[in-house]
Amino acid sequence: MDREREQDRAARWRDWMVAAQHGDSEAYQRLLVELLPFVRGLVRGRLGADPAVEDVVQEVLISIHTARHTFRPERTLAPWVRTIARNAVIDHARRRGRQLARYSEVEAEALEGPALELPQPGLSPRISRALEELPHGQRQAVVLLKLEGLSVAEAAARVGVTPGALKLRAHRGYRALRDLLGREPR
Repeated sequence: MDREREQDRAARWRDWMVAAQHGDSEAYQRLLVELLPFVRGLVRGRLGADPAVEDVVQEVLISIHTARHTFRPERTLAPWVRTIARNAVIDHARRRGRQLARYSEVEAEALEGPALELPQPGLSPRISRALEELPHGQRQAVVLLKLEGLSVAEAAARVGVTPGALKLRAHRGYRALRDLLGREPR
C-alpha cells in the first residue's frame, strides 16, 4: 500500500472510530467491515494455518468493541488494533499451552506404553505385584525416581514429559502403592 493510501485509510479509520465513540453505529459498522481483513491478516501472520485463527479474530473484534472507549483520537487506529491482536494471540498461546499440559498429563497416564522392566533385585514379590498394578505412567515415575534414583528432571526428560507432570504421576503412584500395600496381605 502506498503512503498516501495508507494515510487516507488511517484518517478514515480514526474518523469512524471517533464517530463510533459518539454513538454512530453506521460508522462503527463501516469500521468493523474494513478492519476485519486487516485483523485476520495480523492474526494469520502470527498463527499461520492454525485452525483457531477465526476464533482469535473474533476475540480481537470483541476486544476492540469492549475497549473502543479507550482509543485516543489523536492517535492512529492501526497500532492500537495491532496491540489488541498481539495480546489476543498471546492469550491464545497461553491457553493452548495450559490445555496441552493438562491433556498430556492425563492422556499419557491413560495410555498403556510398552512394559517397563522393573529392577527385580532387592524388591519383594509383594512390592513387585503392587508396582505392576499401577497405571503405566505412575509405575514408570516411581521406578525411575525411587528404584533407578534419577532426579525429577532426568526422569522427565527420559519419559518426555514436564517435571511437573512427572511429579504428579509419582505422587499418584506413591498414594496408590500405599493403598495397595495397606490392603494386601503380607
